[in-house]
Amino acid sequence: MDTEAELTQRGHSSPESGEGRPRFALRGRRALPGWGAVLTWRGAAVLGVLCTTFLLLLSNFVVQPFLIPSRSMEPTLRVGDRVLVNKLAYRFGNQPKRGDVVVFDGTGSFVPEHADGNPIGEALAGAASALGIGEPSETDFVKRVVGVGGDDVVCCDAGGRIKVNGVPVQEPYVYPGDTPSKVPFRIVVPVGTLWVMGDHRSQSRDSRDHLGEPGGGMVPVDKVIGRADWIGWPVSRWGSHG
Repeated sequence: MDTEAELTQRGHSSPESGEGRPRFALRGRRALPGWGAVLTWRGAAVLGVLCTTFLLLLSNFVVQPFLIPSRSMEPTLRVGDRVLVNKLAYRFGNQPKRGDVVVFDGTGSFVPEHADGNPIGEALAGAASALGIGEPSETDFVKRVVGVGGDDVVCCDAGGRIKVNGVPVQEPYVYPGDTPSKVPFRIVVPVGTLWVMGDHRSQSRDSRDHLGEPGGGMVPVDKVIGRADWIGWPVSRWGSHG
């Protein structure tokens, strides 16, 4: 009887018993959550920095989100749409064509050169715009190419249509009810520049509004940021804008 009792007590208290190992292992793990949380936060921070850097590089060289801020391109593009600007479209010798919807820097053509502001603030605003989470720069515009270098662009013929090099242009993208232009003009587009107009002609400030200014409303090709090929947001409007 004494021998059995001794064996029973030794079985409960022995470190080799099945119950002893889980209790010891559980106590050993209690010190890990704090370090795990630190590592998790650090990992998340590093991952966030890497993702942001990747998106900025992608936006700078390949494709950039652009928030549509006005009605000037309706019905093709609506206020609040986020278009994806293809920055490779004109990188390898290709040039903008008539009918392309382009995003460009209007400094020196649509807006005057301005004095340098706060570089840090401008850098942060530029980064937010590049990621598609901020308003676009006040110097960036989206318009449709109507004339390219060498084109003779006239408004309008007897039928109220714009003519390019003597040929009337069919413009199904113009906002319903708008005329191609209420402002008559005739210009020859200098080589290396573009004549651009919004699709919602009555709501668009475009090349027509800068005819009497330096540059005559022409946009230098080297100021084109890229071609607006796709609508990325909202989800209901995903895809090519046509």
